[in-house]
Amino acid sequence: MAAIASTAKTFRVAVVGVGLVGGEFIKQLLAFPAPSPFRLVSLSSSKSTLFQPDGLSVSATSWKDELAGSGRKPDLQALLRELSALVKPGQEVVLVDNTSSNDVAALYPQFLKFGVNVITPNKKAFSSELALYEQILAASLESGARFLNEATVGAGLPIISTLKDLVATGDKITKIEGVFSGTMSYIFNEFSTGKEGGPSFSSVVSVAREKGYTEPHPADDLNGADVARKLTIVSRFIPSLRSALPNGYQSVSTKSLVPAELEGINSGDEFIKRLPEFDAHFDRMRADAAAEGKVLRFAGVVDVQAGIIKADLEKYSVTHPFSTALGGSDNIIMFHTERYGARPLVVQGAGAGAAVTAMGVLSDLLKLV
Repeated sequence: MAAIASTAKTFRVAVVGVGLVGGEFIKQLLAFPAPSPFRLVSLSSSKSTLFQPDGLSVSATSWKDELAGSGRKPDLQALLRELSALVKPGQEVVLVDNTSSNDVAALYPQFLKFGVNVITPNKKAFSSELALYEQILAASLESGARFLNEATVGAGLPIISTLKDLVATGDKITKIEGVFSGTMSYIFNEFSTGKEGGPSFSSVVSVAREKGYTEPHPADDLNGADVARKLTIVSRFIPSLRSALPNGYQSVSTKSLVPAELEGINSGDEFIKRLPEFDAHFDRMRADAAAEGKVLRFAGVVDVQAGIIKADLEKYSVTHPFSTALGGSDNIIMFHTERYGARPLVVQGAGAGAAVTAMGVLSDLLKLV
């Protein structure tokens, strides 16, 4: 057994971003059963950083204080140099980016090029311009370091891994459709039930904000950009669509639910105050759907055969899974493929929350072992 232990791989893990998801990830990582192959070598917040090549001596209760007490400022280029120096046979190095930062995302090609694996729930790198995505693929191919981003779509749900497996085993994807946003899921599950009437749109959005389901500025959810980013990420794993969105999520046909008159409002509080002015508009859409025996759902569609990638407010029958199977902030994704022709493969469950998102990140880390 001693010989096996001495030849087992170890993984030096550097965590950037220690907010809700980052903090939960650290908690889950530090609770990993012994003997753990993981050594936490670095923690970085927006204000300070810790680095110890042989592993930080921190616990679930001490790491916040130790990080806050560090006199060292975060420096991504310095971290790149330090992690690159740790890469050697039998010792893997992993950058876990729990931020939503464009700056960190832009450095993925460099980390990968030097042999540092990248794991992240950060959607920016995979949903922006095609050029950055191509650089990530090329750097990964060159060094053999892997990038894993399960938690960029559906938090901890196995959406990316399911799609990768379908493609890798030779299945042909014909269409993917789903409710990709936990925020939009909650809003329309509450607002549109297939019955006449119901709560006003503005009141549902206001409650969603109070519960922490929306961004501080609800327009950041209602503009559909989050769904467009997820559709971009999904479509790039489908070989025939990899280059279909040169400008990333901005190339996706996206329906914004932000009234034109409110587009310039920078304050979330002001936006919520003005939103009731447009309740009659949303009431009419709900009534029209109910009259047809349908509900409103903000859905994402990747139609491979038609070459259509869109995020839009769609009407679905009251018997459709998007009407009957969803609760709270659930996500539901349907994979229509040649093998799953008669009945689609469905992945459904909690699509938001720090604990499940961190689980998605940790599950990616385990894929390296």
